[in-house]
Amino acid sequence: MAASQPQQSDLPAGRDLLKVGSYNIHRCVGSDMRHDIERVARVIDELSCDTVGLQEVDTLDRQIDALAAATGMRSIAGPTPPSDARPLSNALLTTRDFGQVRRHDLTVRGREPRGALDVELSAGGQSVRVIVTHLGLSAAERRAQVQKLLLLIRGIPQDCPVVMLGDINEWWPFGRPLRWLHHAMGKAPSGCSFPVWAPVLALDRLWCRPAGTLLAVEVHRSIRARAASDHFPVKAIVVPDAARGWRCA
Repeated sequence: MAASQPQQSDLPAGRDLLKVGSYNIHRCVGSDMRHDIERVARVIDELSCDTVGLQEVDTLDRQIDALAAATGMRSIAGPTPPSDARPLSNALLTTRDFGQVRRHDLTVRGREPRGALDVELSAGGQSVRVIVTHLGLSAAERRAQVQKLLLLIRGIPQDCPVVMLGDINEWWPFGRPLRWLHHAMGKAPSGCSFPVWAPVLALDRLWCRPAGTLLAVEVHRSIRARAASDHFPVKAIVVPDAARGWRCA
């Protein structure tokens, strides 16, 4: 697995570390085809993250409310899909203080609704923009969506830390969407997270800008996670104040 995991002694002492995860919960339907919200909540607890971005959250089932109650975290819902045919969305769970919430439409005409959730969190004595997304299944669709995300990222002041995470759905490690994102935010470690029964694809990814703020990335392959969804979650440690004096505008 191309990922890094520091020892406890390697963690910067006295720093406010942002422990962030990304998890495609597959509507809380596990690899055994059972619908089990509590099981997904227990996997989120296993991550020991203060902030977790979620994908494929069922909006009709109000899963984000149930997960927030079960984990003791606060919830922020993503864009509500404009179609009842696939009422799935992104969401964020966090224990941190947060400020402005932005919701971006990434839907490509003729394809299913997609979006990005963009939240300002308080970490390291400053605001950090955390962007949660889930890109489409077709290559052309992903290229269009990444171009929209790049415009969004370029519009964020350079002195503001940015974390972007989610199910990128890019099968090819040298595909243009990944190359564009690596160029914009720095190439980050990744590991195979899909499918849980034979993980060979690094669909679930996380980037930080500046790249030097990303301390470690790991795929969480617990026994419970193998049963709870068709994706393993990924988690990372970010040092938001690695460059002093940053402030979001």
